[in-house]
Parts: sequence; structure tokens; C-alpha cells
Amino acid sequence: MAADRTLDITVFGATGFVGALVAGYLAEHAPDGVRVGLAGRSEEKLARLRTDLPAGAREWPLVVANSTDAESLAVMARGTRVVATTVGPYRREGLGLVEACADAGTDYADLTGEVLFVRESIERDARAAATGARIVHSCGFDSIPSDLGVYLLHERAQADGAGDLEDTTLVVTAMRGGLSGGTLASMEGQIDELKSDREARRLAADPYALVPEGAPGGDAEAERDSFGVGRDEQLGQWVAPFVMASYNTRIVRRSNALQDYAYGRGFRYREVMAVGSGPLAPVKAAAVAGGLAALAGGLAFGPTRTLLDRVLPSPGEGPSEETRRRGYFRIEVHVRTSSGARYVARVAANGDPGYAATAMMMGEAALCLALDRDRLPHRAGILTPAGAMDGALVQRLRAAGMTLDVERG
Repeated sequence: MAADRTLDITVFGATGFVGALVAGYLAEHAPDGVRVGLAGRSEEKLARLRTDLPAGAREWPLVVANSTDAESLAVMARGTRVVATTVGPYRREGLGLVEACADAGTDYADLTGEVLFVRESIERDARAAATGARIVHSCGFDSIPSDLGVYLLHERAQADGAGDLEDTTLVVTAMRGGLSGGTLASMEGQIDELKSDREARRLAADPYALVPEGAPGGDAEAERDSFGVGRDEQLGQWVAPFVMASYNTRIVRRSNALQDYAYGRGFRYREVMAVGSGPLAPVKAAAVAGGLAALAGGLAFGPTRTLLDRVLPSPGEGPSEETRRRGYFRIEVHVRTSSGARYVARVAANGDPGYAATAMMMGEAALCLALDRDRLPHRAGILTPAGAMDGALVQRLRAAGMTLDVERG
């Protein structure tokens, strides 16, 4: 990567709902001397945002770029060490920037939760690797807690000589947050493509869709996404589907493959939401599963989507500041290793998972890529948070107040 870049980090999509949160986080937490730029389509809107940000952002440069203008993306990528992009839906808006960063040798971080986008991005892996660019997908609530939680289990098991990871289950034990219009727009885009494209449906259902081409997968049938409910005897609780499991699980499997299957060839991974063990737990589990099915069905059917669009947030809208402040998430990742040892990783943060906490995770990932290069794995191409930043990002997130701990069970 060139040493003469004008900027260290450029936030692309800074005037969007989440982009402004990421910019605000960097304005408050980036070390002195870090050069940050604000990028988007409208210089006027960028200037207004800069005025509203904390004082640390007053002199930040403004960069006009548009996801539909390849030359503007190329200029932006050549002028910075890292692009942190919140411009989605990524399947529609993001590939041009991936290509621009890959060609420029510029590191990249996004917040995607779209399997089809990442699958298409992977086709640019050799292009990015040739320039040393780290294209790091899913640097927010999707999928840092999942990816780093499993990475920490692997590190602890290896340190203890406890063998490879085998049956591994992420359990969301508590979560509180809101929903933004941008997230809904991404969901609608994916639903529309899956309805019209049989190959897209096949890829989305493949648990190893994001494993590198030619790399061995695993027992695809055993790792199919589960949308049912039931009592998990190992956990001692009733569990329901977790809304992001069908995406996060694929990112974690890619991390294992990128690290030459360091977690183990017998690594099996799933994600669920815990609803308790009391007499009402089965009802709660059914309600969660039914609610997810109803939302997906409503967005897939034209007339109900029209009604939902009238009451749900539009792109650019999101939870109130109070909702973001009061949010949180608490996650446990349970594993049994090949030696029979058991461990639990605990991953938690305060702040709305998809917004306040995501802004912190994205901000720290961008800082990690920009400032910690001598501590990162010697890996380039289309990467995951664990594959690109592993322990360096863990240290940054802990320092930012996020819980990332492991204990032996």
C-alpha cells in the first residue's frame, strides 16, 4: 500500500444513518493525527454533517463519490489507506467499490449481511490479493461477535492443548435494539433476487457458499440452517431461530477455511436465540420463529410489502438516540473440542446492536486496518474480520469496552 495516501480512513456513505454514526464514533475516538475523510454523493450534505459532528471532525476533508461513478470510486480509493463503507444494499451498490479498492491496494471494511454480495465479491479475491488489499466484509454486529467469539475459542483451546473445535453453538441470550430503513432495503433486495433466481436460492441455502473455491466443505446436510424451535438439552433452554444465523454461520466457516482449517476439519457451527427454560419458553420460541416467518413472508408478497413500507422505517431512518443508547446484546458461544473439553466465549456490548454497537465495531475495525498493519496476519484478498485482523481487533474492541472473554466449562 502506498505510504503517501492523503487520508488514513474514508467513511463512504457518511451522510446515511449508520455512516453518520461511524463518523461520529471516529470523531470521538480516533487518536490525534489520524486523517479521516467524509465521502458521499453530496458535498453540501457532507458539509452539514461535518458541522454536526464533534469538534475533532471540523477539519476533515470532504470527498464527493458515487457508487455509480467508477472514476469517483477509483479516485477515492487511491487517496486513502482504508475505506469504511456503509453504502448499501451492497449487492446493488457495493461491487464497484470492492473493485476500486482491490485495484488500488486499499483496505476496505463494510457492514454487509448479504451472502450473494460476498459470494460475488469473492470472485475478485485474486485481484485484491495481487495488490495486497484487505477486503473485509461484515465488520459490525454482522458478523464480528460471531467471528471473533469462535476465533477466541480456537485460541484458548490451542493454548490449552485441548484439540480442535467441534460442535459449536452461538446463543443470543439477550438483545435489545431497533431497525433501520437501510436494513429493510437490503432484506427486500435479497428477497426479490431469491424469488426470481433459482441459482441465487441454491447459493443462499448452501452452508458453504462462502468457502473458497476448491476448498473442502463439510457435511452440508448436517449444517443446513434450522428454522425450528425446541429445547436444547446441552444448553438447558428452549431455543428459536436467530435472524442473522444464515449469514453469520457462512462468515465463520469462511474464516476457518481462510486459516487453513485451523478450527478443525470437524468444526460444526450453528446460531440460535435462547428464550429461557420456564413454562412459557415454548410459547416464546414459537413467537420468535413465527415473527421472523411473518416478516419474511410480508416482505416477499407485494400487497403486504406495500403496507409494511408505510409503517416501517425508510432508508436513511433508524432508531432514536434514546433507543440506540438503551440497546445491548449478550452472546455466549459454546464449544466441545475433539478432546472433550468444553469452553464458553462471552461476547457483549452496550448500545443498540445494529447501530451504536455496530458503529463502534466498524470504527475500531477501520482504525485497526489503518494503524495496526504490522500486527495483522499476512493475508490479503476477500477476507473476514477474524481472517484479516484476529487478535489485533480483539484488543481494540476490548479497549473500547466490548466484552470478549473465554472460560473453560
